[in-house]
Amino acid sequence: MPMTRPLFDLTIHEAAVLLRQRQVSAVELTEAVLERIYAVDNDVRAYLALMPEAALEDAAAADRALADAPDPASLPPLLGIPLAIKDVILVEGLPATAGSRILEDFLPPYEATVVRRLRAAGAVLLGKTNTDEFAMGSSTENSAYFTTHNPWDPGRVPGGSSGGSAAAVAAGECLAALGTDTGGSVRQPASFCGVVGLKPTYGRVSRYGIVAFASSLDQVGPLARDVADAALLLRTIAGHDPQDSTSVDLPVPDYLASLALRDRPLQGLRVGVPQEYFVEGMQPEVESAVRAAIAQLAELGGQIREISLPHTAYALPVYYILAPAEASANLARYDGVRFGPRHPDARTMWEVFTKTRGAGFGPEVKRRIMLGTYALSAGYYDAWYLQAQQVRTLLKRDFDLAFAGSPGAGDGVDVIACPTSPTTAFRIGERSSDPLAMYLADIFTLSLNLAGNCGISLPCGFDQQGLPIGLQLIGPAFGESTILAAAYAFEQATDWHTRRPTLQPTG
Repeated sequence: MPMTRPLFDLTIHEAAVLLRQRQVSAVELTEAVLERIYAVDNDVRAYLALMPEAALEDAAAADRALADAPDPASLPPLLGIPLAIKDVILVEGLPATAGSRILEDFLPPYEATVVRRLRAAGAVLLGKTNTDEFAMGSSTENSAYFTTHNPWDPGRVPGGSSGGSAAAVAAGECLAALGTDTGGSVRQPASFCGVVGLKPTYGRVSRYGIVAFASSLDQVGPLARDVADAALLLRTIAGHDPQDSTSVDLPVPDYLASLALRDRPLQGLRVGVPQEYFVEGMQPEVESAVRAAIAQLAELGGQIREISLPHTAYALPVYYILAPAEASANLARYDGVRFGPRHPDARTMWEVFTKTRGAGFGPEVKRRIMLGTYALSAGYYDAWYLQAQQVRTLLKRDFDLAFAGSPGAGDGVDVIACPTSPTTAFRIGERSSDPLAMYLADIFTLSLNLAGNCGISLPCGFDQQGLPIGLQLIGPAFGESTILAAAYAFEQATDWHTRRPTLQPTG
């Protein structure tokens, strides 16, 4: 493979070929990525913590394994590949702040299952990426430490809450990264930063070792430069975990094998286009780019069908009852006793609780705790929380009927195609004082979490400001192979995923 691009700009599968052919070493690859971080991260601010010494040690160990292997093809798939981890995922020996002051000094004594699986696959871990506090946000502006900047325009947000991971991938500060997706927090920043973001089916990937936001919604997913890399990462981290009671004991398919192309790669694939996802108020360039992408799917053999997901309008209010309710319960542990630094002026038990939490949590986290506590309180539980759960069932039924079909609606579809977000990346500070406008950035992604299905965002165009636009493909539960194959076919027929932001290193 000729070296036509910088090492930090390679995909995982490109770098793996070079490593196995001994054209580059894992240490050289890791050093190139670290130098890129030192050159541009003062402007991007993707990382909360780096561990360069440990990363170089892991890279040296990978080089020894490569040198000693009689058959390089038998080596772990991610051997020597530098990756980044969102800072709500525990890595032993690295701080796990979840973007919050209340966990500023927390060093986890164990690490997440997904991290253990990356290590077993030979990955080199670079550090922890920035996140909205406790993954609550759509812009990474809610981080208690600093705002991450979009590599395509430093004056704009990278999306959230996995904005640090998405920005790091887009800027060449890692070859890929892990994020978490509770209401769109992998797919929306992937759209804003022009990379691929995959939200697996709930239960497909272990949540053990993840700082919980909303336990019935949270799911770990990869952010990568192309669909093949996303498939490789999913194959690595997916699978049953007895330490996670929500993990599903099902075989993990070979997602890479599902990407094979034919002359008409999507021949016979039924693609549903939901009328509720093309709404008034969308940025016109987003609608135009996504409709052009759907036309491209048709050229590849897809059968395009208009469908209806009739309860979509209720998804946003349902999400912002259920997710804050679960957050209220999950964040009760951060009280200055079990977790978190105790406020120095607290004298009584109640002062410990109130002062510690008042100083440790940021405004958005406090807002959601109060919303959730109210929804769960006596006298309001049935009216708000219970009713939201019932509507959640209707939202899931919409997707089930769309995929399976019904006597009145005819045959179902295989995938659903729609925008990832109604706009491209907005300016930093533009929506900070308007929570509803901020929440609307996830209007097309959060239904998927409520239903527990899988979805992927991939680049499908740019607006007039040169900002990326994302196409979202949604599949049924455990339908990752189908959406990956469709995404890969589209990607191979276009060049949107090959474009990179222009960053001037400042050191």
